[in-house]
Amino acid sequence: MDPETLRADIPALSDCTYLNTGASGPSPTRIVDAISDFQRRHKFDAPCGDGMYQVAADERQRAREAVAGFVGARPEEIALTRNTVEGINHVSTSIEWEPGDIVVRTDLEHPAGELPWERMADRHGIEVRELETESGRLSLEELKTAVADARLLCLSSLSWNYGTRLPIGEVVDIAHDADTLVLVDAVQSPGQVPMDVNEWGADFVAASGHKWLLGAWGAGFLYVDRAVLDDLEPQRIGYFSIDWDATGEGYTYAPDASRFELGTTALGPYVGLAESVALFEELGLDTVQSRIERLTDRLKDGLGDRLLSPREYESGLVSFSVENPDETAERLAKKGIQIRSIPEPNACRASVHVFNTAEDVDRLLDAL
Repeated sequence: MDPETLRADIPALSDCTYLNTGASGPSPTRIVDAISDFQRRHKFDAPCGDGMYQVAADERQRAREAVAGFVGARPEEIALTRNTVEGINHVSTSIEWEPGDIVVRTDLEHPAGELPWERMADRHGIEVRELETESGRLSLEELKTAVADARLLCLSSLSWNYGTRLPIGEVVDIAHDADTLVLVDAVQSPGQVPMDVNEWGADFVAASGHKWLLGAWGAGFLYVDRAVLDDLEPQRIGYFSIDWDATGEGYTYAPDASRFELGTTALGPYVGLAESVALFEELGLDTVQSRIERLTDRLKDGLGDRLLSPREYESGLVSFSVENPDETAERLAKKGIQIRSIPEPNACRASVHVFNTAEDVDRLLDAL
């Protein structure tokens, strides 16, 4: 697998210049075919073969193992979710909050990393403390003060608005020194940059496969460190959630992260997620990063003083100032160039991925 082969396998790229993967990635035929093939096998062959439940269980486990290997976790530390915000909600609703507990989040968070905590403030009287940043940069000294009396810190691995890469390992060390749990919204990382949950050391990591992994909507994952799992009591339950080997009356939650899974769900997106992981392992994240760096350098050179993201490479997310971001994004879409406007800063953002080309970048610059 190489970038040119991947590009040729993405049908959407024949119709437009796509520079909006940070919102959602276009899928290769290979991934969609894997999903379709599974659907046929599951509904046509499995009923009179291995059985639909067995085939589904096998695919769920295959997806769990694929994700675990990709992010440096163990399969039992991975819960399959539909998206990033579902994983964050699993954590926010499973902690036994007390009035006055403090959750710290940065001002870089997507609404997925804001709204669950606002809801906990409404329900349980917790305090949500916002940590201000400067152009996507986090002050570690200010972080130390903010988390000193906090119960949990929520932050992103890559900021969705500036494309800055946050020093997660250092942040986790600071938070853990204060006995503060850490939840990382990593949705912009898988498929773009290497991620190792053991190196990060965070207690929870939530992400999804529909952005840089180019997968289908409806497949995400939540990593939960085994050391904190027993302190979480999910507020929902289903027959996937419990330990069927446990004895005694009542029920016992599963001893691993699958306690956050409920019951039958669409399996196709998880088949696609496993295929996405296989594709990017074949491609190699070194190849991905080097191509993104080369193309973002080209874009940043062309943007000049309009550039708002860091000049040096940190990710494929590049924000830049324009007079009217919404109108600019709409105007470019009419020209067949897909980017997006963002609210903070009030700007436009292009997402450059491994399937993009120098011609894509130049077309955007010419249109601007």
